[in-house]
Amino acid sequence: MTDRVVFSLSNQDGETVTDKDFAGSKYVMFFYPRAMTPGCTVESCDFRDSYDQFAEAGYRIVGVSPDPPSRNRKFREKEDLNFDLLSDEDLELAKSLGAWGEKSLYGKLSLGLLRSTFVVDTDGKLIKAYRSVKATGHVARVKADLLGA
Repeated sequence: MTDRVVFSLSNQDGETVTDKDFAGSKYVMFFYPRAMTPGCTVESCDFRDSYDQFAEAGYRIVGVSPDPPSRNRKFREKEDLNFDLLSDEDLELAKSLGAWGEKSLYGKLSLGLLRSTFVVDTDGKLIKAYRSVKATGHVARVKADLLGA
């Protein structure tokens, strides 16, 4: 795992977004396995609905998945998400942060994206990691930890 978050990924509109675009900002980066699936929709909509509370506390929100930009664009539009969705198609960022690994689904082990959330400070340093979280209730925990909400 790295202590500095470095990336250059395409957002839902095919525009390149890098860690430098977040310089001087605190942000919450959450990894979701696949756009438009039930769990990912719940989690993303929870972040959408809590966006203003995070923003008031000085945090930006960004979602990351292995999905191509076109799928993330459809997801963002369908769910009226108010933050960028980045495509980590080669899984480089997920692997560097430990959001890729072995997981169990119905007793079967496989490699895949581990639903995870990372909090990054104004210097681009990773300050908190939530690994292998559940979609439901996770955003409330992040809010409680960061905002006391």
